[in-house]
Amino acid sequence: MHKYFLIHRDMKPDNFLIGNENHKTIYVIDFGLAKYYKDPETGKHISYRANKKLTGTARYASIATHMGIEQSRRDDLEGICYIMLYFIKRELPWQGLPAATKEEKYRKIKEVKQKSSSSVLTQELPSMYCELV
Repeated sequence: MHKYFLIHRDMKPDNFLIGNENHKTIYVIDFGLAKYYKDPETGKHISYRANKKLTGTARYASIATHMGIEQSRRDDLEGICYIMLYFIKRELPWQGLPAATKEEKYRKIKEVKQKSSSSVLTQELPSMYCELV
């Protein structure tokens, strides 16, 4: 059996679809930025790398991605948590930050994410959501 060891690397609401016939099925689409996190033949995990440029959508990217660390499964999961918070709260603390350049905007988003603890992000939410983050 061939296993696919992919990470998506662009988690955002636009890349999820709900099934038409079966509303319990969620589809992940747009694998244009996807990458293997393990070699499909050897099963060896990709090496740690730093100083990488941000790949994906900054609003939902993990803190490690903003810091230039090679993406892995943890980053897709963190992105999904940000998506869920966005759906529940309708906005994230780092949305709409004024910036003159894309680099400045990414830096500001990273700074706000680093300062936003999970308890702050889940403030005023039912406890069942707080356990996810």
